[in-house]
Amino acid sequence: MKVADREMMKVKLTRSMHGRLKSHQACAKGLGLRRMHQVVEVEDTAATRGMANKVSYMVQIMEDA
Repeated sequence: MKVADREMMKVKLTRSMHGRLKSHQACAKGLGLRRMHQVVEVEDTAATRGMANKVSYMVQIMEDA
């Protein structure tokens, strides 16, 4: 599979996962985020958008991707 065919979005963890709800921590980990200020590039699908929206107070979506 080619990665260039898919729409991608960059997500950055801006706030700590410490002390958050387990389901919110799971969403952040599911996006591939492990540490503060880490930027990951994930496929732009409805599932990943929903995960990012659920933890929108902890992450920043970089629209220039």
